[in-house]
Amino acid sequence: MITEAKARDTVLIVDDSPDALRMLTDALDGAGMTVMVALDGASALRIGEQIAPDMILLDAVMPGMDGFETCRRLKREAKLAGVPVIFMTGLAETEHIVRGLEAGGVDYVTKPIIIAEMLARIKVHLANARLTQSARAALDASGRYLFAVDQRGSIIWATPQAEKLARDRAKAGSEKFELPEPWLDWLRQIHQENAETKAPPAMPFGDDKLRLQYMGRLGANEFLLRLARDSSSDSPAELSKELGLTGREGEVLSWLSKGKTNRDIAQILGLSPRTVDKHLEQIYSKLGVENRTAAAAVANTRRKFSV
Repeated sequence: MITEAKARDTVLIVDDSPDALRMLTDALDGAGMTVMVALDGASALRIGEQIAPDMILLDAVMPGMDGFETCRRLKREAKLAGVPVIFMTGLAETEHIVRGLEAGGVDYVTKPIIIAEMLARIKVHLANARLTQSARAALDASGRYLFAVDQRGSIIWATPQAEKLARDRAKAGSEKFELPEPWLDWLRQIHQENAETKAPPAMPFGDDKLRLQYMGRLGANEFLLRLARDSSSDSPAELSKELGLTGREGEVLSWLSKGKTNRDIAQILGLSPRTVDKHLEQIYSKLGVENRTAAAAVANTRRKFSV
């Protein structure tokens, strides 16, 4: 039985030191990896325009464009946004480590490089990158409106559905897909303070009857957002049609799912409490549930998975 040979991982090394390049090239080649080299940031950018490596090892201190700026520019390229970058430098102060991570790096090692440690870090980050790619592929196939942004609100990646929405909105007059300003303020805040426990602002997104939802942090500067149907925009008619209810039953269930009591519903709809009770009996029977809590859960679940 013939098996397909495993593709070699490609690593781009960016360093202005010939000795460092030689040492790392020999080590990575010996570990079965394909190596590309660049002596400065400009060369790294030119290579990145042509080929997307699986990993980038980047010297932080170089003449001209330093490693931090090189990393920021590399990460602006869509095909390089998910490529892990490990910084290499003799600078070990916390401020430099933080600067490297904020520029888009996933790790930071100090010189002189310990080859065994570097190879172990590379393997871990390559494995994590593959998992991320697999997860994104699954999200792409989910049909959901999901996208990741940095703290400036710039899209890092998006599912095809969200990407199409971004293009459509840009065609409507905007040069790019932009988050509402309150969301940008909130993202900057949690990025700076790591205060993810603070709730994001609740607000509709444009005229699409969609609401932004925060799904979590994927990296140091990568936040997953979702566009979901605004549950408040669901009409009783939609509930009636999808759940097999009469128009009046849909109205009763709609208000029930929003936390209204039977007496509240009676007053809103101009019915007697007894009539509301009768409608609820029919709703329970048609939905196959036994109480108002279960009926409300059915309605809200329908809303949750409608997008």
